[in-house]
Amino acid sequence: MSSGLRRAILLVLLAGVVVLGAFLLAPLLLRHQIEAALGPRGEVGKIDVGFGSVVLHEVRIRAERDGKQGWPTDDELRARRVEVRPQLRDLLSARVRIERITVDGAYLSMLRTRDGALRLLPALLEKSPVQEGVQDASPQTSVPVHVSHIELRDAALDFYDASVRRTPHRLTLQALNAEIGPVDLPALDTASTLKVEGVVKGVRQDGRLTLQGEVVPATRDARLELSLRGVDLVAFQPYLIRAAETGVKRGTMDLDIRPVVVDQRLKAPGTLTLKGLELASGGSFMGLPRAAVVGLMKDRDERISVDFTLEGRIDDPSFSLNEGFATRVTGAVAESVGVSLGGLVRGVGSAGSSVVKGVGDAVGKLFGD
Repeated sequence: MSSGLRRAILLVLLAGVVVLGAFLLAPLLLRHQIEAALGPRGEVGKIDVGFGSVVLHEVRIRAERDGKQGWPTDDELRARRVEVRPQLRDLLSARVRIERITVDGAYLSMLRTRDGALRLLPALLEKSPVQEGVQDASPQTSVPVHVSHIELRDAALDFYDASVRRTPHRLTLQALNAEIGPVDLPALDTASTLKVEGVVKGVRQDGRLTLQGEVVPATRDARLELSLRGVDLVAFQPYLIRAAETGVKRGTMDLDIRPVVVDQRLKAPGTLTLKGLELASGGSFMGLPRAAVVGLMKDRDERISVDFTLEGRIDDPSFSLNEGFATRVTGAVAESVGVSLGGLVRGVGSAGSSVVKGVGDAVGKLFGD
């Protein structure tokens, strides 16, 4: 065997050892980064470092429940299993690139405070005054991370809303399956496609949710399609009525809305359908006389369906997606009943008390409203 051939074989073997070492080292580095990222309230039952992946079992981020801004439940996040797979072709580069993150059996809680602010994973996304002081004293540049694909399987979400009740009202989504990607952190300037489907838990029956489309989080540009089917109106009762209005005994809601945001301008055509609405006696509903709403339901085979379009600049401080959603839809219902829009606005009031406000809250938060 010639010396040149021997050198070539040695180089190939050396390259193989280097690639294999990087392949095994990358998951170990990811393990340490993950443990640090979870923060002091984070827990991991077990971490398995495999050939090209890291698997976390029984992940938990405990909530801070003390004080006036305490969390309404014990956990901010739980996950039965999380698998992280680095992108093999970039193991030897300085970039952090992840091919896929798969999350099984996740639970996430969100809180809307009394002043309307939305809080999500404060242990990870909110800095304490001490942390802010440290960051200001010695600023650091975050390492860019590219995640090609994120998949959630059989997840659940609790949305607690303290803006409608002193004891936060809970809306629950279950059997959530989602696919998102790509995601570039921390810039979030990449167009990410998403597809979400799940169950909206109700008091009398469960509904279905689907959401799909594309969004650029950094600019809030988006092209989405949201659909709700058979959602129980009783579960949305805090958004339906004020103290002076009548109660909702039963009924369901269907909603189709197609929000498009380009250069901070929103246009969102949609259709709302109320079915089988049964109200308690007396009072009003959505700012409308109860008798008028009941009569309209009887005339239209127990269903009210209205079309609407939301428009405005989401960077305008005077523009409120929630209020616009409520006014547009209740205005359309009022026209069907024969109530003047001026009288309707006075009846609804500044709170925008309607079922669509509750849906508007969720849509609004997507665009930062």
